[in-house]
Amino acid sequence: MNVTDAIKNRRTIRGYKKDPVPDALIKEIFETARFSASNCNTQPWHVVVISGEARDKLEQALLEDIQSGKKPAPAFKPGDADLSSVYKERQYACAMDYYAAMDIKREDREARNELSLRNWKFFGAPHVAILSMPKSMGEVNAVDIGIYLQSLMLLFVEHGLASCPQGALAFFPDPILEVADIPEENGIICGISFGYEEEGAQINTARMPRAALADTVDFIS
Repeated sequence: MNVTDAIKNRRTIRGYKKDPVPDALIKEIFETARFSASNCNTQPWHVVVISGEARDKLEQALLEDIQSGKKPAPAFKPGDADLSSVYKERQYACAMDYYAAMDIKREDREARNELSLRNWKFFGAPHVAILSMPKSMGEVNAVDIGIYLQSLMLLFVEHGLASCPQGALAFFPDPILEVADIPEENGIICGISFGYEEEGAQINTARMPRAALADTVDFIS
């Protein structure tokens, strides 16, 4: 598979088989991802991959935090904060397409909340990776995390795996910090759930369009 095919075939997948990915393959993917580019070669990412019993305990602890009414406490500003204009429109359209794929009406708050909870169940994926960086760093350093994350997602595609990057996994850090050995000076920036796609799962029918090239790129000569 070439890079073009990997980029075009990559999709956010939210329905997974329970089958775990072999440890050797997981390590191979993360071994390759470490060659990702970063500003001044700082490599600001720290990653913890959580699987098996630890993954299941983390899911339960996250759900308990959320259902107890605990307020989100992300270390960094969430990506959907303060959106406006076309960016807010795209976010809204994405949500509507997602609900439509699951036959959920916008006014059905209970169904929407239940669907949202799947974020902290890792959408059933058998593995989740938690990405963090020093809390002293800012937006420019977060670009490096994005580069690393893209490397991971394309490597998953190359190896026949699916993934779902999740900013929501930064919202309730305490249960994650109890399980993962994350440096004290770091804050969780996002997570990515991964595994084998459950073919035919209704939740995987959601497909998001992309803006036209002319809307996002200018060419000057």
